[in-house]
Amino acid sequence: MNLLKDKIKEALFSVMPVVAIVFLLAVTPLANFTGRELGVFGGSAVLMVLGIGLFSLGADMFMTPIGDYIGSGLTKSKKMWLILGVSFAMGVFITVAEPDLSVLAGQVAGKIDRTALIITVGAGVGLFLVVAVLKIVSKKSLSNLLAFFYMVLFSVVAILVETGNADFLAMSFDSGGVTTGPITVPFIMAFGVGISQTIGGRNADENSFGLVALCSIGPVLAVMLLGLLSAGDVNYTLADYSVAENIWLALGATLWKEVAIALGLIVVFFVVLQVTYLKIPTRKLKRIAMGLLYTFLGLVIFLTAVSVGFMPIGYKLGQELSSESHWLIVLVGFVIGMVVVLAEPAIHVLNKQVEEVTNRTVSKRSMLIALSVGVGLSIGLSMLRIILGFSILYYLIPGYIISIGLSFFVPGMYTAIAFDSGGVASGPLTSSFILPLAIGACVGLNGGDVSRVLTDAFGIVAMVAMTPLITIQLLGFRAVVAKRMRDNYAQKRIVSADDEQIIYFR
Repeated sequence: MNLLKDKIKEALFSVMPVVAIVFLLAVTPLANFTGRELGVFGGSAVLMVLGIGLFSLGADMFMTPIGDYIGSGLTKSKKMWLILGVSFAMGVFITVAEPDLSVLAGQVAGKIDRTALIITVGAGVGLFLVVAVLKIVSKKSLSNLLAFFYMVLFSVVAILVETGNADFLAMSFDSGGVTTGPITVPFIMAFGVGISQTIGGRNADENSFGLVALCSIGPVLAVMLLGLLSAGDVNYTLADYSVAENIWLALGATLWKEVAIALGLIVVFFVVLQVTYLKIPTRKLKRIAMGLLYTFLGLVIFLTAVSVGFMPIGYKLGQELSSESHWLIVLVGFVIGMVVVLAEPAIHVLNKQVEEVTNRTVSKRSMLIALSVGVGLSIGLSMLRIILGFSILYYLIPGYIISIGLSFFVPGMYTAIAFDSGGVASGPLTSSFILPLAIGACVGLNGGDVSRVLTDAFGIVAMVAMTPLITIQLLGFRAVVAKRMRDNYAQKRIVSADDEQIIYFR
């Protein structure tokens, strides 16, 4: 019970800054909300806090342990075909269950089938989870693999632009951002640790990082290929952002259509592995089962809160602010980005991890400031892109060139943590509130025309996910340079020391 209280408290600090900003704007002439809309939003905020709290506890008790057990258990079997097959299947199943992906897919309508999009993204994660496992087994350099696959990725980007399918670009990169979410990351990281620790080796700890980084590339490539197959025949239709009339109908639809099926696939697959290979003791299975229950309840409550209150209010707020001033939406986006990342509980876990890895050379305070300003800038720049209407590639290509370039100048641990941390910055509020905010702003700025939403509004999740790639590696680069300067200074003092001060012992 104490653990649940702690998780709910963390969720409260995550959600409340956004709630406070909405209610603050509601009492100004900048936003015009009805009493019912604010009431539903307030109730949804309570549900979201409860949902995120239950889900976070469930992920710790359910997804993380089974990831560790499957990774270590299958590796001990020494059957590579089995390890790779299970890796692909679990990559697909956990992605299908990812709440952030469900929220994104619900906002992509028209001729892009929601189920097809989710399965395509899942296949991308599954395929690259196989690549990540091979990376651990073969002990290949993460920097070299990232450089190679991003070269492939941007080659496909060039093909999409050349064939007139560039509308898919922003959504493709967003797909990579949402898959590094609260259900995928714990499993993949635990899975990697289980495999790496079982295989062993001098760099076992470092090899366990980087799986999330590789798995976030797969969905981007997969959705781009979907775009090529669609032959440009995709029309965007605005999702329903009206405040729900009946919360119980929304709850029931979420319960069966989204959560039960998605988690059911994971459970069935885990049971098969438990009976055939894992043989986990009953005492530990009881804790996993309790974690499954928490995960189920948390997902249902969270997704209901998103559809009932958060997406509608985010969308309307974007419309209202863009009608007041084009530049106001940039400022509000920057502020929301700063407070969201400051309140994200996983950010504080990341900061502590980096501080330990760098022996306090990079402090938690400097990390928090850098990430806060970085995410704020990424959302502010995304809003600026909506106003000016240029391609997301003008941000992403320089951003990834800098990120991959830095990976060759900082220790591998920094790169692995940085690329694994995209999902930390792009938390649940990014897809459920900030993306609808951007869509609302895009529709408002274009006079109700939705034709530019797919190209201009989407991509904001990718921008947020890209921030830690640069921020953490820059801080790591600064730490490396500072250490080298201290070492050089100490060496110079030794060399230039006065010989008369040296005491000789005979």
